[in-house]
Amino acid sequence: MSDSANRPLDVLEASVGGTVTVQLKDGDVYEGRLAGYDQHMNLVVEEGEDTTIIRGDNVVSIRP
Repeated sequence: MSDSANRPLDVLEASVGGTVTVQLKDGDVYEGRLAGYDQHMNLVVEEGEDTTIIRGDNVVSIRP
């Protein structure tokens, strides 16, 4: 795997449509389907019928 494939946005791109677990600075954890993201790592996570928009600077970790 090349170094460019290990960049955070590349990992997010590969995870779109799949299940992710997102941990926030305040300890909250969201698990659902990654519906989208932007260059600031703002995330859109769908949990069942709920859609959550997560601001990128609140994210501690994202696990695909």
